[in-house]
Parts: sequence; C-alpha cells; structure tokens
Amino acid sequence: MTGRSTAPAAEGPSRPEAVGEARWPMATAVVTAMVLTVLLPDDLRLAPRWVLPVVEGLLLVALIAGDPGRIDRRSTVLRTLSIALVGVLALSAVWSTVQLIDDILHGGKETASATSLLQSGGTVWAGTVLAFSLLYFELDSGGAAARAHHMPRSPELAFPQQLTPEVASADWRPRYVDYLYLALTNATAFSPTDVMPLAPWAKIAMGVQSLVSLLILGLVVARAVNVLA
Repeated sequence: MTGRSTAPAAEGPSRPEAVGEARWPMATAVVTAMVLTVLLPDDLRLAPRWVLPVVEGLLLVALIAGDPGRIDRRSTVLRTLSIALVGVLALSAVWSTVQLIDDILHGGKETASATSLLQSGGTVWAGTVLAFSLLYFELDSGGAAARAHHMPRSPELAFPQQLTPEVASADWRPRYVDYLYLALTNATAFSPTDVMPLAPWAKIAMGVQSLVSLLILGLVVARAVNVLA
C-alpha cells in the first residue's frame, strides 16, 4: 500500500507586500493650501477666513487617524473623506479664481495696485496648482491606497515610467511629487507635457486646469500692464 505524501505542496512566488506612500507630502500640500486660503483677501474667499481651513484640517486629521503613517489602507470611509477633502480644495480654488477674474474685469480694490494684484493673483494661482495636484493624486487609479496594492494595466494618467517601462523598476508607483509636477507643468504650459491623460476625467480635469491657469495668468499680466502704465 502506497503511503500518502506528507510533503508540503509547492507554492508559487509570493506577492510583494504593499508599501504605501508616506502621508506627509500630501498632508504638507493640504496645509499649504489652507495657509494660502487664510492669506487671501476676504472678497476672494468662498467662506469666512477660518471656515475652510478648519473643515480641511478636520478631514485631514480624520484621514491620518484612520490610516496613519503610509497610505495603504483601502476603506470606503477613508476614500470618501479623501474625495471630500479634495472637493473642498477644488471648489475653493475655482471660487477664488472666479472672484479674482471678476475683480480684475471690474477694477476692484483687490487688484487696484500692482502689489495687491500680484499677491492676490499669485496666491490664487498657487492654490489652484495644489488643488489640482491633489485631485490627480486622489483620482488616478483609485487613489494612493489602491495604487499601493495594485497598478492597473491601462493607466488613467500615463507617466513616462509607464509608457517606457525600461526606465523604471517593476514596482514603480507615482507619488505625490509626480502629481504636483503634473499640475505645475499643466498650469504653465497649458497642455500636457510628459504625462498623458487617457481617461475622460483626466482629460477634463487637465483641460479645466489649463483654462483656469490661462485666465489667471493672462488677466493678471494684462491688468498689471494697465496698472503700471
């Protein structure tokens, strides 16, 4: 009679443990956006000076408490909080942009002098760059926690490392700095540079950011020429 083998079955190669991105780059961007909101003139803010920073701060604290350290916990609640935080930042940035444009077109007090014009315009523009960087960071491939566990074969935002895999390691993941660079170059070139939007939402978001940045920079320069003339 043949005895049953007790040798353990051969196991395939184990999947590498997910290593999420550190929280501090994203948190630093949120805090910086909060400071920029406080620095804005009253006429350019969506709400009283401390309302939006308090809301954004509470959402950020809830995210850190729910997923401290590195971002790798996949949770519907945390995902909802992240999207809510980005939504508040984006809404605030777009509102400030609209108010800045209105002030410039109607010769308001916030853009009446070169100093106030450059300060207000620069603050609003920087706020939009941070808001859109966080928007890309949160929406691309399901967010940072999802990217830590699995990168889709078909990216929504195609980075050079994904289009040319031989220039990066096999476990490469986009980090917040990559999305900040994307937002900055899109705001200055008014078009994609090295990152290609493939998903419809990415094309819409990058198009909106380009238009917003073009309006801010174009009108601020035109107004500055008029003020300094």
